[in-house]
Amino acid sequence: MAQFTRLEVAQVMKDTGMVPLFYHKDLEISKKVITACYNGGARLLEFTARGDFAHEVFGELVKYVTKELPEMVMGVGSVTDAAAASRFMSLGANFIVTPVLREDIAIVCNRRKVLWSPGCGTLTEIARAEELGCEIVKLFPGDIYGPQFVKGIKGPQPWTSIMPTGGVSPTKENLEGWFGAGVTCVGMGSQLMAKDANGNFDYAKIESLTKGAIEIIKGLKK
Repeated sequence: MAQFTRLEVAQVMKDTGMVPLFYHKDLEISKKVITACYNGGARLLEFTARGDFAHEVFGELVKYVTKELPEMVMGVGSVTDAAAASRFMSLGANFIVTPVLREDIAIVCNRRKVLWSPGCGTLTEIARAEELGCEIVKLFPGDIYGPQFVKGIKGPQPWTSIMPTGGVSPTKENLEGWFGAGVTCVGMGSQLMAKDANGNFDYAKIESLTKGAIEIIKGLKK
């Protein structure tokens, strides 16, 4: 079961301004990456469950986070159907993120009062997601649409909360563009998950990038 309510998760997203995205099939590597993000100030993480047996890794990660990183809100991304959403919620997912708008996922998440964020690419999709109870809409792929799209949406719908994923990097210029356009938070994956010359995750760099990005975002939100 989720440890945080839908409204609590939405508030953490708004307060933190950033959701790291990460997936790896190795449990120990995943623990180290999540810890690095946590030490950098992140209080949410989207586990982009794209591999075989991803639910088994996620279940163990939730147990680890609950014990060692109690303020971390764990969610799952790349969810494509209601059955998968239900499975991950039973393993402790506090929010569900999808690449597309699916009403069957909205129903199972709303039934358990778990926040869900569907990938939308048109104003019509965004409006439908909000009619289905969505608190924060995922703009995906963000690099295709860009900050100008966000400005366009916020014109007729200033109440809409948007989280772009894709095309987001931990630089001041990039984040200024998104938050200047009016996003509520951003999802950040490959640009945040630094690796060394040998292709191994650089945990110290991940922590540093996370901390730097959150500091930039806080400054932009003032």
